[in-house]
Amino acid sequence: MKRRILLVEDDASIALVITAALEAEGYDVTRCASIADRDAVLAEKQFGLMLTDVVLTDGDGMETLGRVREAAPTMPVIILSAQNTLDTAVRASDTGAFEYFPKPFDLDELVRTVQQAIGSSESAGLDDVADDVAPGLPLVGRSQAMQTVYRMITRVLRNDLTVLILGESGTGKELVAEAIHQLGKRSAGPFIAVNTAAIPGDLIESELFGHEKGAFTGAVTRRIGKFEQARGGTLFLDEIGDMPLEAQTRLLRALQSGRIRRVGGTEEITLDCRIVAATNRDLEPMIAAGTFREDLYYRLAVVPISLPPLRERSDDIEALARHFLVRAAGEGLPRRQLTAAGAALLSRQPWRGNVRELRNFVYRLALLARDEVIDAGAIEPLLAQDRAQPQPGLAAPVPAADFAEALSSWLAEEQPGEGELYSAALAAFERPLFLHALAVTGGNQLRAARLLGINRNTLRKRLSELAIDPDEAGSRG
Repeated sequence: MKRRILLVEDDASIALVITAALEAEGYDVTRCASIADRDAVLAEKQFGLMLTDVVLTDGDGMETLGRVREAAPTMPVIILSAQNTLDTAVRASDTGAFEYFPKPFDLDELVRTVQQAIGSSESAGLDDVADDVAPGLPLVGRSQAMQTVYRMITRVLRNDLTVLILGESGTGKELVAEAIHQLGKRSAGPFIAVNTAAIPGDLIESELFGHEKGAFTGAVTRRIGKFEQARGGTLFLDEIGDMPLEAQTRLLRALQSGRIRRVGGTEEITLDCRIVAATNRDLEPMIAAGTFREDLYYRLAVVPISLPPLRERSDDIEALARHFLVRAAGEGLPRRQLTAAGAALLSRQPWRGNVRELRNFVYRLALLARDEVIDAGAIEPLLAQDRAQPQPGLAAPVPAADFAEALSSWLAEEQPGEGELYSAALAAFERPLFLHALAVTGGNQLRAARLLGINRNTLRKRLSELAIDPDEAGSRG
């Protein structure tokens, strides 16, 4: 019985390839093409494993798996699907399937997984079919790269393992964290997001762990920290690579012990939240340089999930653009449609700022396009404008040798009021300088401050005064 496999697949060519590969490994494969045939075969025979497609001629192969569980409660199931969305991956996980393979799949990997499933007894007793996942899932894309991300997400939904999300700025790390929370067993609890790079080093412990009244100057009341606020839910620690070393030590101690103590307090508080961290930095060189704790890295990276940059999943750009047009319309912008030629033009762009840059461009396109249907002809001028125009507030570049001359010309032309010359000149100098630093560091304020050789708090203050958005400036790098 263990060597017998039931294959439920209505695509004859795919069924032929799978059958040949499994029979070459010595398995006895029975193939059927519909749910009705599947149920009839299961009523007569026992199988060591079932592989099933989702969309079949007479219904949904996943929605009807409850009947399969009744007929063969311990038989592992592997789901195959061409509907390569996060929704499908989560539904497959909710059925208790041993594995989910998006089409097209690697045949050798499928055979190895069949061998593992048949040799495993862990698939017995898993939950029956769950309710459909609510619409509005935060991730978009069906590329092979995103399928890997979806499969990693589904593996952590039924447990509380700590997750470390890695990826460039703008790739959607917080969206992955939100998906893990929304679809996981802690979805009824709060989702608390903390940008650790935006908190001054001397306040980060108070922010995370809370403080008691009188713990330090200015602590006039007790404050509940983010760990306690996330009780029963998920704590998302963004930009974890920018956390000061001293705070890293406190965080490591909390993760190891499962308990925290408010600053200035004596009571130990047991943690009850899932930890998801994220960074756009390469942590390995930082570990080698001693700026990031190796033991903290391994404590956080129990399950690492690497998000691909948009340039490595250009097949998703059309779907993302159409998705953002729908969102834009829902937020009050004009309703727009995108032609195939327009989508193809967007798909050929580099999008160095990743999904964030594409989203901002599509929103701007929805606002500025004259016609409801957006073709390549309407997109090209806006792309050309982005390529040709300098960054906001950035003067046209001049040779280094002419810098003093350019400054003299600016001083001769400017007519600031009395007592305003210094501040005006400083702003004119700082704005392009800060924009450049943020562009080359992907919007990371700590790295930009280091590049400039100034204090991060000073940089943050000046960015606020100059009305510079670090994320937008970083997406143009």
